[in-house]
Amino acid sequence: MDRDAVAAIFGKACELKASDVHIAAGCPVLFRINGQLTAQTKQIVTAAQAGECAKSILGDAAFKRFQEDREIDASFDLKDGFRFRVNCSIERGNCSVVARVIPKEIPSLEAIALNELAAKLKKDGQGLILFTGPTGCGKSTSMAAIIHSMLQESPVNVVTLEDPIEFAFEHGKGVCRQRQYGEDFLSFPDALKHLLRQDPDVVMVGEMRDPETIAAALTLAETGHLIFATLHTPNAIQTIDRIIDVFPPHQQGQVRSQLSMSLKAVVAQRLVPSSDGWRVAVREVLINTPAVAHIIRDNRTAELTSVLQTNEGLGMCTFEKAAKKLYKEGAIGKEVYETIMDTF
Repeated sequence: MDRDAVAAIFGKACELKASDVHIAAGCPVLFRINGQLTAQTKQIVTAAQAGECAKSILGDAAFKRFQEDREIDASFDLKDGFRFRVNCSIERGNCSVVARVIPKEIPSLEAIALNELAAKLKKDGQGLILFTGPTGCGKSTSMAAIIHSMLQESPVNVVTLEDPIEFAFEHGKGVCRQRQYGEDFLSFPDALKHLLRQDPDVVMVGEMRDPETIAAALTLAETGHLIFATLHTPNAIQTIDRIIDVFPPHQQGQVRSQLSMSLKAVVAQRLVPSSDGWRVAVREVLINTPAVAHIIRDNRTAELTSVLQTNEGLGMCTFEKAAKKLYKEGAIGKEVYETIMDTF
């Protein structure tokens, strides 16, 4: 499977508005469309074809690293502007490729119903903003839409640390430096420590993966920078707990104190089927207020449920209230709404 064959498969995925492409030995080529995996070929991909696909995407040097490390993240560009975030792994001795489609254009805040929330998040220009949720729920898209709007509106210096680079930002009125892990920097914690010398206004961290990265992000947020990052936590309360729990017990008190001061908001989201046949984001939003900060410091995160339910006027929202609003607006159907209410 040479590079042209891979490009043809990825191009078809873009035409069908798929979110992901799966290429693995023993299976047909699969696309995830509207959340469902669907076979695109009658032929079964062979082990040799899966290996050729990985090598065509990675190139010789990266493919050699992949053979040594058994895992690698990369990107793949089509001539028409579409990009893909690619993960290559080994499964029972064979190569497996999963590619996430990155749209050519960053959606507007209005298109993904983020304009009101974004206005609150961008205000003051400092603090830690976390987008959370399972893989494929639109976290990167939401962050990209906000950062894109900031670059177009203000003369800000944005630095992103990504693995790999997903959306390509235009400088606009500001300037954006996009750095890719493994090529432009070798360690998230080290890159974050050196960022203060790069005069950033806004920093985007692809994912807070370890205590060192989390600690560095908290410190940057404390020094007056606006930090965007992601976690794979399902809701706002578990996000707070996850950040604290990754540290050893003797450090957790200090981390609670730091988080209570530096956190700006947690936006947890899920994608659900919409009435028009596509998908729409349902978001839970926790805004850090003095009351929220006090709860975090005192390790009483269970009380945040009540805070989310009673502070809609401050921009907070539960999944249930967000789903009810979407249902009333006709964005989701009754069956989807009832499923959401049963789930949350």
